[in-house]
Amino acid sequence: MDPAALQHLGSTVVDWRFKGLPPGREGCTVAELTAARVNLFQDGFTTPLLTLDADALRHNLELMARWSAAHDLAFAPHGKTPLAPQLYRRQLDLGAWGITAAVPSHVRMYRAFGVPRIFLANELVDAAALAWLAAELDADPGFGFVCYVDSERGVALMEQALAAAGARRRVDVVVELGADGARTGVRGVEAALALAARVASSERLRLVGAAGYEGTIDRGADRAPIRRWLAELVELARRADAAGHFAGTDEIVVSAGGSEHFDLVAEALTAEALPLSRPTLRLLRSGAYVTHDHVHYAEITPLHAPAVTLHPALRLWAQVVSRPEPGLALLNAGKRDLPYDLGLPVPVLVRDPATGHSREATGLTVDKLADQHAFVTVAEGDEGAAIEVGDWVALGLSHPCTAFEKWQLIPEVEADGTVADYIRTFF
Repeated sequence: MDPAALQHLGSTVVDWRFKGLPPGREGCTVAELTAARVNLFQDGFTTPLLTLDADALRHNLELMARWSAAHDLAFAPHGKTPLAPQLYRRQLDLGAWGITAAVPSHVRMYRAFGVPRIFLANELVDAAALAWLAAELDADPGFGFVCYVDSERGVALMEQALAAAGARRRVDVVVELGADGARTGVRGVEAALALAARVASSERLRLVGAAGYEGTIDRGADRAPIRRWLAELVELARRADAAGHFAGTDEIVVSAGGSEHFDLVAEALTAEALPLSRPTLRLLRSGAYVTHDHVHYAEITPLHAPAVTLHPALRLWAQVVSRPEPGLALLNAGKRDLPYDLGLPVPVLVRDPATGHSREATGLTVDKLADQHAFVTVAEGDEGAAIEVGDWVALGLSHPCTAFEKWQLIPEVEADGTVADYIRTFF
């Protein structure tokens, strides 16, 4: 990645734009605040405040790097979860092949920070975006880019836009295999093979493989539909190769893998299952692992064994601002501050700011959210639920993708409360 672009993040001035950062430090730069190594609880941070647990973050990044390597998979973590270049750098430093994107604006941001390889897990039929991409590819021969195609109409639109832009390099694409009732992608292997044949004849596109996303397939209790779809993806890659559709590439890409079924992807996309005519890049694209969570991904992740479990790294600190009636507390964080689309937050810690003492939160349940308040039911008689106005409550979250998007600058906190870094997001 581009060290100068990453270093430039440190020149950002800390001011009112960034929720929760210390008012007393307004006017200093992020680099200066980082160098000061201030304490989360002692140096003027305000609530609500989203934080990253530094130990959990390191653990997750290293665990998935080891896991993918152990299963002989290349890894292009989905960058849409944090949209944070500082985290991309850590992922690439740990051996990631590249970073996955969802939309053209992600690709532009990635390139602004020098991400060298990008897998766009989507179709790209916007003429303006394709013109920009053509210029970017032509300007940098080392830039690697791959995206989906899933229709002849989409292929034609891409070819027209690239021709109009005067593109000199062909754009690498993979045929996206879908499933009935799921998300994008060609329905069925036969239709996907027909599209592969069409792309193989293109003068503007280069067919380099087959891919898809299994996360929206109705999986059933035993995940049999996921296994069937993965078998079809392998079949598609093998038959397209046998038909000579990958003749224009030196490496065949076969890719799948969200954050729920990556264990099945590892089982299916083996070297033995894909004895293709060229070297094969078997590419995993999980993204939510980077911070995991306390609710949704905690339930669905394949990594449950104690030796290989992910740790929740996001924590939203809020303050008790009202105890208006028995059994009810109001926190100063709501829908504007935390995710709620895949489950409500879970109180995990209570901290008395006067004494600095923290304890496990028990007997507390977040029942609903307003824009700027969380409604907490308090179990009377439970010592862990004895919260008062002014107490800080740490909330465990569900769905990291919709947590990051609400915060532009997130303190990364060591176990002793020292803020070691500030992670900038670009939503």
